[in-house]
Amino acid sequence: MTEREITERVALTDARGGLNPGAAGWTRTPLHDTSGIPSSRHWGRNKRWEYWGVMTPTHVIALTVSCIDYLSLHSVWVLDRATGEEVETTVLSPGGRSATLPGSLGDGPARARTSKVTLDIDEIEDATTLRGSAPRVTFDITAGRSTGHEALGVVVPWRRNGRVRHFQYTVKDVARPARGTLTIDGTTFDVPEGSWAVLDHGRGRWPYQVWWNWAAGSGTVDGRVIGLQLGSKWTDGSGATENALVVDGHLSKISGELVWDYDSSDWLRPWHIHGESADLTFTPFHNKHSRTNVLLISTRTDQLFGTWSGWVLDDTGNRVGVDGIEGWAEDVLNRW
Repeated sequence: MTEREITERVALTDARGGLNPGAAGWTRTPLHDTSGIPSSRHWGRNKRWEYWGVMTPTHVIALTVSCIDYLSLHSVWVLDRATGEEVETTVLSPGGRSATLPGSLGDGPARARTSKVTLDIDEIEDATTLRGSAPRVTFDITAGRSTGHEALGVVVPWRRNGRVRHFQYTVKDVARPARGTLTIDGTTFDVPEGSWAVLDHGRGRWPYQVWWNWAAGSGTVDGRVIGLQLGSKWTDGSGATENALVVDGHLSKISGELVWDYDSSDWLRPWHIHGESADLTFTPFHNKHSRTNVLLISTRTDQLFGTWSGWVLDDTGNRVGVDGIEGWAEDVLNRW
């Protein structure tokens, strides 16, 4: 399978708010104008979010600013890697007033404003700043971006009876070096060199139920910065994949589907993700297991954090080793 690379600015939606056929494909840098999301014509199906995950030698930090038309969801989650203790605050608020989200990636800040969670995501020169506070937790982190750094953007269309009513534009930006501070219960921890940030940026129009896999990894192997981005299930049959390898900022697109083998009765057993272009093992050390069932929303998440080993083919056909990079792999079922 060969996917179309987009190299010029393009609108995600057409005049009626549907998917612009010319937007289907993938990019190395954000080129999609997503200001047509949300659309009142399709109220209730519009989904917008910014998710950042940061892995440090001592902690894992995740933050979300999101709006799904009828409500906003904002969260801060922190894992102490030594003790396994989790600190989490998630706030649901009606409508979208607590969320500020840019029309397109890079066009402005993302903000969450609630009584418990405050989040500020700002683009600055060659970096993104991530600042936030929640009960017991504050952080101030900068995710760097080197000159020429590439990130995978993909449009995924869901076809039903030959029509595309639902679609998603995602940017997965891996291997962003992170520096800063994290404070828990008054104790401040460094986010030192060797910490990594990953962005999941989403704008789209979703069916009510979606099941997905997502995996990411970041680190340094043999002096090269390696980023790994993988996805499955939600892209099946769409003609698109969200698989890519990033080496020293250069992105190699993986258009072939990969096989995901893992044991849902024992999430902490090693995962095997493989195909013609990759043979990877993911060994987890922690499961962020969560269940939500509130009004229209039902979610089941198993997000595993751990270490990668194995290889991926780059766009020249060479095997690139990923042994020792860290990240996550997840299995999520959402009704929303």
